[in-house]
Amino acid sequence: MNGSMAYAPAVRMNSKLFLRDPERTELGRRIVREGALLLADIGFEAMTFRKLAERLNTKEASIYRYFENKHRLLVYLMAWHWHWLDYQVLFHTHNLTDPREQLERVLRILVPTEADVPTGFDEPDPRALRLLVIREGSKAYLTHHVTEDNREQLFKPYKDLCARIAGLITAYRPTYPYPRSRASSLIETAHYQAYFRTYLPSLTDLGPAGETDAVGGEALLTFMHHVLFSSLHAELEPPVLTG
Repeated sequence: MNGSMAYAPAVRMNSKLFLRDPERTELGRRIVREGALLLADIGFEAMTFRKLAERLNTKEASIYRYFENKHRLLVYLMAWHWHWLDYQVLFHTHNLTDPREQLERVLRILVPTEADVPTGFDEPDPRALRLLVIREGSKAYLTHHVTEDNREQLFKPYKDLCARIAGLITAYRPTYPYPRSRASSLIETAHYQAYFRTYLPSLTDLGPAGETDAVGGEALLTFMHHVLFSSLHAELEPPVLTG
C-alpha cells in the first residue's frame, strides 16, 4: 500500500467542536496543523495555548477565538483522524469483493508502516495524528463530561469508523455475534499495543518499537491479524460459571 494512502477526504467537522471554523482562515488552519504537531511532540498535559501561540507567532487570545480549550482542540484532531481513517477504509475496500481481503486491507490501514503513512499534507499531518492518537487519543473521551460530549455527537466519526469495520466483519462471518465490540476493540488494541511497545514494553510481546515502526510495523500487524481472525473462527461457547 506504499503511497496509496495519500488520498484525503473533504472533512466536514461538527460545529460543536469549535467557536470559529478553523478551515475558513489561514490562521485557523495553522492552529490545527501546528496544534497536532505540538500535541504529538510534547503531550496533552504540557501543551498550552500560550505555547501554541508562540509557535504560531500570534496572540494566545487568537487561538481562544477558535477553540474553547485544548481538550476541544484534541477532540477536533481526533475527529479529523477518524474521518480520515474511515475514508481510507471506504476507498481501499470498495472495489474488493472478497470479505477476507477487505478485512486484511483494514488491518493494514489500522496498523501502517512508516512508508504507508503519507507526508506532505498541509493540515493536519496524518503521521502526527497517528502518533497523537496512540499517545493521547483516550484522553478525548475519558472525561467526566463524556456523556455531554457524546450527546453533542463529538465522537460520531469514531462510531462511523467502528460501524464500517463491523459491517465488514459481518460480511465475512454473518453469524459472529460481536461485530461492533470486535471492531472497537480492534482499533483500541492497535493503538494500545503500539503505545506499550514504546513506553511499557513489559505489557506486550511485540518487542520495542524502533524509529522505523513507531506508527505500527509488521510485528503489530501480524498480532492484529491473529487477534481478528482467530476470534472470528473460534467456536463460541457460553462461559462455565463456578462457585
